[in-house]
Amino acid sequence: MGVSGSGKSTIADRLAARLGWRYEDADKFHPPANVAKMSAGQPLTDEDRWPWLQAIADEIDRLSAAGQRAVVACSALKRSYRDILVHGRDDIRIVFLNGTQDLIADRLAARKGHFMPPGLLASQFRTLEPPQPGERPITVSIAAPIETIVDDIVSQLKVPS
Repeated sequence: MGVSGSGKSTIADRLAARLGWRYEDADKFHPPANVAKMSAGQPLTDEDRWPWLQAIADEIDRLSAAGQRAVVACSALKRSYRDILVHGRDDIRIVFLNGTQDLIADRLAARKGHFMPPGLLASQFRTLEPPQPGERPITVSIAAPIETIVDDIVSQLKVPS
C-alpha cells in the first residue's frame, strides 16, 4: 500500500516474482468511471472506492479459496479501506511503502503514461492514514533500491524466498 508513485506496482511485481506468487494490480479492478475521473484530475470519493475495494477483496478470497497466494498492489490509503480488503483475515499482511511527498513528487514528475496525474499527490497524502500496529503492517522506506526493499519485505514476512 501507499500513495501513487510510491512504487507499489514495481515492488509488488518483484516481490511476487521472488516468492513465486501471483501478482495483481488493484488498478485493474477500477471501474471505467473511476479511471475517467482520476484521468480528469478529480480525486475519488469513498463512494467511488467501495465497489473497487470489494472487488479486490473478492479476488483475494477467490485466490485464497483456490489455494493460491498473491501480492496485490493497492493504494489502501485509509484504515477503512484496508478493513474491507483484510476483513478480519489473519493470512493477509499489509506492506506500507513509506516515502516523503518530495521524493514521490519527483518520481511522479518523471513517470509517463499513467492515469494518476501528479497534481493529485497532495490529495493522496491528505487522505493517507498510515497503518497502525494492530494491523500488523510491514513498513519499508522507498528511499532504498528496489531489491533492498524486496529483501526487507521478505525478511519481515518470514517467508522463504
